Amino acid sequence: MKRLQDRVAVVTGAASGIGLATARRFAEEGAFVVAVDIDTEAIEKLEREIGGDSITCDVTDEAAVEYLFEKVSMAHGSVDVAFNNAGISPPEDDSILTTGVDVWDRVQKVNLTSVYLCCKYVLPHMRRQGRGSIINTASFVAVMGAATSQISYSASKGGVLAMSRELGVQFAREGIRVNALCPGPVNTPLLRELFAADPERAQRRLVHVPMGRFAEASEIAAAVAFLASDDASFITASSFLVDGGISGAYVTPI
Repeated sequence: MKRLQDRVAVVTGAASGIGLATARRFAEEGAFVVAVDIDTEAIEKLEREIGGDSITCDVTDEAAVEYLFEKVSMAHGSVDVAFNNAGISPPEDDSILTTGVDVWDRVQKVNLTSVYLCCKYVLPHMRRQGRGSIINTASFVAVMGAATSQISYSASKGGVLAMSRELGVQFAREGIRVNALCPGPVNTPLLRELFAADPERAQRRLVHVPMGRFAEASEIAAAVAFLASDDASFITASSFLVDGGISGAYVTPI
């Protein structure tokens, strides 16, 4: 399928995990992909693989983000899709009783402030075009609570969810759709790193997934490609859950 033929798509956090899988999926769908990350080597390799472009950018830096979207628009003529996906989940982010303010602030800055900045500076280009699709990575933890807490991560993703909903409403009549993607646990380096030192914690989470497994990044990328495409033309301000049934489960199959 070529649902994104000739569209320019910016993917942040493109060096690994969901971002990497989505950049590849967008390219398969016909998009010209601009891969964005702080890992220059990884995104330059991706650029060569998919034939797009790559820009090294710290998405917590306001001036850098503003320049990023100006550069993409000037170089490629439009910004049709923005997948604002960069994020972190450090092991120091744990219970509110043990998580320090420095860790709280770092996670909020990367996971929430960066999404705010990317939306703020891509929207003028999309308004000028009269069209665009923004997909912001939230999480299923934005709609559920967990006793195995990552307090700042959960709070940041709740912020992404609320912000995406508000932007989706505000800009709906200008041809711009804004949706929050809410993945369940995904088999990515970020998740593997988080659970490597604590297999029991991983198992406590896995048992609650009705499908009995974590998602693959390619499965999440397929959902992002749908939201980016005209197949989702009447979907905006949504919390798009791709969680293997976690949020709908009371008990899971034995």
